[in-house]
Amino acid sequence: MMLRVPAHFLFHHTFIITSQVIFLAFGYAFLGTVLYYGYLSPSDQVANLWKQHPEDLTMVVTLIATVLSVTTTTLFTISIKKALRHRMSDPISLVQLSTGVALAKGSIILRPEYLRLTTLTLLVFGLLRLLTAGWTTLLTPTYFLWPVDMQGSELDITGTGFAALLSAEYQYQGLAIQDNSFEVLDIAGMLSGVSAAGFTFGLPGTFNFNGAKYNVSTQGIVPTIESFSGSDGVPGFNGTRLGFSGGNVTVNVGPIPGEHTKVSPPQGFSRNYSMLQQGLTANVSCRAIGSSQSLYNWNASNTFLYGNAAASNGSIPGLRLWNTTANCGNNSSMTQEYVTMVDASGNENPLGSGFLPSVVCPGPMNADQTYTNFTILSQGFYKYRFLQATVCEVVPLLTTVRAKYSGNLISSEVISSAPFQPENTQLLSFVTGVARFQSVNSQGLVSSAIGDTLYSIYSSTTNTSIDDNLGNQTQVYKELEEYWRGVVEFSATFLRSGFMVVGSFPDDRIPDNLASTVNGTMYISTIGWTRQSATYLLAILPSPSPPSSHSSAPCIVS
Repeated sequence: MMLRVPAHFLFHHTFIITSQVIFLAFGYAFLGTVLYYGYLSPSDQVANLWKQHPEDLTMVVTLIATVLSVTTTTLFTISIKKALRHRMSDPISLVQLSTGVALAKGSIILRPEYLRLTTLTLLVFGLLRLLTAGWTTLLTPTYFLWPVDMQGSELDITGTGFAALLSAEYQYQGLAIQDNSFEVLDIAGMLSGVSAAGFTFGLPGTFNFNGAKYNVSTQGIVPTIESFSGSDGVPGFNGTRLGFSGGNVTVNVGPIPGEHTKVSPPQGFSRNYSMLQQGLTANVSCRAIGSSQSLYNWNASNTFLYGNAAASNGSIPGLRLWNTTANCGNNSSMTQEYVTMVDASGNENPLGSGFLPSVVCPGPMNADQTYTNFTILSQGFYKYRFLQATVCEVVPLLTTVRAKYSGNLISSEVISSAPFQPENTQLLSFVTGVARFQSVNSQGLVSSAIGDTLYSIYSSTTNTSIDDNLGNQTQVYKELEEYWRGVVEFSATFLRSGFMVVGSFPDDRIPDNLASTVNGTMYISTIGWTRQSATYLLAILPSPSPPSSHSSAPCIVS
């Protein structure tokens, strides 16, 4: 004969089981949603509210977790009591009875001889204590970075298409840099070199160009992210390409639609970017020119041009013309002229005046009879006498860089590099031209920007005078190497900017044969839930289920 279960017992038992199933379904559904989509975040308005009131957010989440935990525990306790009352209608051992009482009270029994029942109480006790922590872990939003893939294009200065375009531009302008771009190359090129040289020895290194802020140097890139692109100006007539003097650089990079298009990334608190782009840098190696070395033989002759003994203060008392000639090898030589200020008798002030001439030589040629690098010969006189006759070998490199856009600053790291190829001859001529332009214009009537840079960095980073025994030549050469590297990198940034500024191409669209693919990731700082949290595994542990009404044991757990 079957035992008849009271109707009210069935009702209570069904209610408890249903409630437990609802709680578990809510937890699993929430966790499943996070695991499926990967990232969940509230609206930007709610996220900002949570960020501004973290204490209130913690209190609300903890309160909800506590209510769910207490409710689950209470329902479990009630079910145990009812099951125990029903079970006591039949004979029951004392250890089973004490086990049921312990479960109803949320405690444990320690009876090694009854290992199964002892383990049961320990397990249920632990699960009940973890409920609040589990719900809190599951429901508490955390700060995380939401990644979004980015893709677009930029100007490709490495191919034959750009080489032909640059050659045509040379012919159109007669190999000249025009208008205000003179000042851009003069000042910005020098500042880029100063930033790169100073940073190597611990000085702050931030370089600003066209409204964009670079960490140390440009690494030959232009911004590919709109919010970091700097100037929004429109260049005037002849203000593009080689005549570039500032303006809005065209950006053609955007997010790639994700797998789950129904979940849109939020605006977030901030956005950082990591992009793979084309860059350009140089390996520069400087050393002294030996007195017996025929190659790079250096000569600096001069002629007194003008003297005026009656010159008043503030006027020029005299001028001296310098002809600096260097043997560049292959039976070729290069000559560069400078003018410096002297007194009416033709004498320089050895302490107040400085002369640091430089001559840029192409080559040497490679096996294809083309140039892929160049050399710079320099020597300091008077207050720059610490720089002996020096040759710097400059090997430009085409690079792939990882550009990081964060906090209004662009930082770049070289991922791979390759030397110039024969098709890069026009590009090399431009880079060499910028170095020559910088070497000439850095020398004024009484001082040199390059010499002052070397002197200032040395004085700021050592405890000795650069004039003591002609200073530490190793550091001086390192400063000069970094200076020219910064100038080379800036030349590529200037070139890219000029050809990517609005108005350079029809409809501001780079032709396909001149475009290079840009890939990367945007990281959105926000608050919410992400499947990367391994602690979520604690939250999905099943909570104790009510015992069966017909079980012979005092209780069971799922």
